Amino acid sequence: MTALFDPRDPAVRTDPYPIYRRLREADPVHQSHFGYWVLSRYADVDAVLRAPGVSSEFYRNQVWAERRGGLDSPLVRSVRNWMLMLDGPAHRRIRGVLGKVFTRGAVERLRPRVTAEADRLLDAMGDGEADLIESLALPLPVTVTCELLGLPTDNRVQCRQWTEQISRVIDPSITAADVAEMNRAETEFREYVTGELDRRRAAPTDDILSLLLHTEVDGVRLTDHEIIANVLFLFVAGHETTVNLVGNGVLALLRHPDQLQLLRENPELMPGAVEEITRYDAPVQIVSRLLDEEVVLDDAVLPAGAKVMLLFGAANRDPARYSHPESLDVTRTGIKTLAFSGGPHYCLGAALGKMETAVVLTKLLRRYGKMELSGEELRWRSNVSFRGLERLPLRLLR
Repeated sequence: MTALFDPRDPAVRTDPYPIYRRLREADPVHQSHFGYWVLSRYADVDAVLRAPGVSSEFYRNQVWAERRGGLDSPLVRSVRNWMLMLDGPAHRRIRGVLGKVFTRGAVERLRPRVTAEADRLLDAMGDGEADLIESLALPLPVTVTCELLGLPTDNRVQCRQWTEQISRVIDPSITAADVAEMNRAETEFREYVTGELDRRRAAPTDDILSLLLHTEVDGVRLTDHEIIANVLFLFVAGHETTVNLVGNGVLALLRHPDQLQLLRENPELMPGAVEEITRYDAPVQIVSRLLDEEVVLDDAVLPAGAKVMLLFGAANRDPARYSHPESLDVTRTGIKTLAFSGGPHYCLGAALGKMETAVVLTKLLRRYGKMELSGEELRWRSNVSFRGLERLPLRLLR
């Protein structure tokens, strides 16, 4: 019998939305043979994100930890300190420090730097044939994250490679080879950031690493291990979401030329268009939670001890929440996308990612009078939790 939802199915990477639709219609509170409850309706996903007694501390699950190298592996030791994987006071403590980096004012102060870097990358990309992912969508957020943290930008390629490898930690379809690669990458990244922290102690500077070293919450400073783990988390969150949001957004607009033209003619629609792009093809598709307490939904009860897989991509196209959800509409209002999670774990960097995407799309539409797909077959990355293209080959004309 074919599973109704199998994260290992190649179609979940290439085009998950027909699968999501069947799941919503046939079994929206689905008990999979993988041991997870799988939720695909907007209201159910939103309810679990906000419910008390719902945990992100997946490292507590022995099977989950063993599949990633075990509790004492470099990767799991790191993840145990990620803000994303903490609940309650421990989560609030680290979020209280990192939240100072991502205030609305702090994000807006980054806009001139993001704009200048986008211009530099576009100048280098030029006209004609280009891969938007490699030339623009990948390097921009990595450079911004390096500069935000105070890390040398000449190491951004290596930081990107480490991040891409480690980001698969939340993926439900990892292999033994992935686990070995992730643990090696975590060890190398930790050694690199440890050296940077030592330099800040010897000669403090006005950057985020120095802030993390010296800021106290309730009289207690973050440990080096907490700092390094959350620097890694910021790279994973900032890099993976933004590159996918830019790539998925450009592809969606190219496949909906009427919406692309509408955005060209009405650039003031850009903020709402970014929200719609985020809803339409979310950069983060799947997250999971552990239930420490029972959660009651409208027509189902999830028991304490359950593992739950939340399908953001399915929820964002739920017709009970959005009219004509399969259509891209840059004039759509009332969007409250779940692409950046919700509740206490709403993504701190969401505003930065959306600002970077708006800058890139605005620059592309101003610079190029014509953008089209080159005709090369599109390939999606193997990570099913983060949805993004390996390449986006385009023809760009002034």
